[in-house]
Amino acid sequence: MSPARLSTVVLDAHDAHELAGFYRRLLGYEVRREEPHWVLIGPPPGTEGTALAFETEPGYVRPVWPSRHPGDQQMMLHLDVEVDDLEAETARAVAEGATIAGYQPQADVRVLFDPAGHPFCLWTETP
Repeated sequence: MSPARLSTVVLDAHDAHELAGFYRRLLGYEVRREEPHWVLIGPPPGTEGTALAFETEPGYVRPVWPSRHPGDQQMMLHLDVEVDDLEAETARAVAEGATIAGYQPQADVRVLFDPAGHPFCLWTETP
């Protein structure tokens, strides 16, 4: 076994608490630690999932996806969230504050933007 283990994905935002609240509601996660400019959330005890942390970055610039022009702030990563009902979960994500991307590359995936502009994908297993 490797001595290194990925424990958390950290996303920057103008407001770490606001973005943590969005993902907490979307994923059913709980707050594990909270500081003035940083929040750690994760799945409830006894359930699997990757922890997410959010850091307030005053100079945060929203990414552009898909990239349009040289020099645009590019997406550095995105989260893939597996769901059972793509349409219902897309509607719920929008109700929580997400927006649907104009470009949708696949029928079994919905690309959305969180309130800070990070792209994320809801996807479902297709037969």
